[in-house]
Amino acid sequence: MSAPSFAVSADLDRTARRRRLADSRLYVCTDARPEGDLAGFLDAAFSGGVDIIQVRDKTIEAAEEVSALETLATIARRHDALFAVNDRADVAALVGADILHLGQGDLSPQQARSLLGSEFLIGRSTHSVDQLEAANEDEDVDYFCVGPVWETPTKPGRAAVGVDLLRHAAAVATKPWFAIGGIAPGDRLDAVLDAGAERVVVVRAVTQAPDPAAAATEIRGRLR
Repeated sequence: MSAPSFAVSADLDRTARRRRLADSRLYVCTDARPEGDLAGFLDAAFSGGVDIIQVRDKTIEAAEEVSALETLATIARRHDALFAVNDRADVAALVGADILHLGQGDLSPQQARSLLGSEFLIGRSTHSVDQLEAANEDEDVDYFCVGPVWETPTKPGRAAVGVDLLRHAAAVATKPWFAIGGIAPGDRLDAVLDAGAERVVVVRAVTQAPDPAAAATEIRGRLR
């Protein structure tokens, strides 16, 4: 039985998306910016060197989420960058996202792939050796995140995994992976790089910066 056909963005196929993913180093997650500056923030972040942006906001309804993601899609295309949807395969399909990112309690990658087809990229959150090794071996997963390296208010109640799990990921990974959780310029960024990470996901380090473009440029400049 073939997968349903959704309105995937016509200008990028999975091969092109994977190439961009391989070159990506800095991934930012943001809420929908209730202060009303979403478009300006997204433009600044991409201008500063962010490779991927995900809008992740559990406080808004689906219609608001779709609207925010349509804004993200337009700006991401302008910057030749990737954009991601969190959790919702239906929303990812509606907005023609490049990436659907899944947590451990969401649809399985196989279930998401059966809904979305082959052109979307799928990411997976991992918090343990077993989870990251499963994601690394799963043909439906294009990348995985490892964390939270440090406890963070964006994931309340989630225990920190520390940098040793990053070292394990660096030793075994055969696909792109990102360190995530409490990462910011300074000692913490140094620590994840020393552990072997080449890619990071950040939230507050860019979303709460007075100058998001400058903050992104600083972090991106450390990621080679």
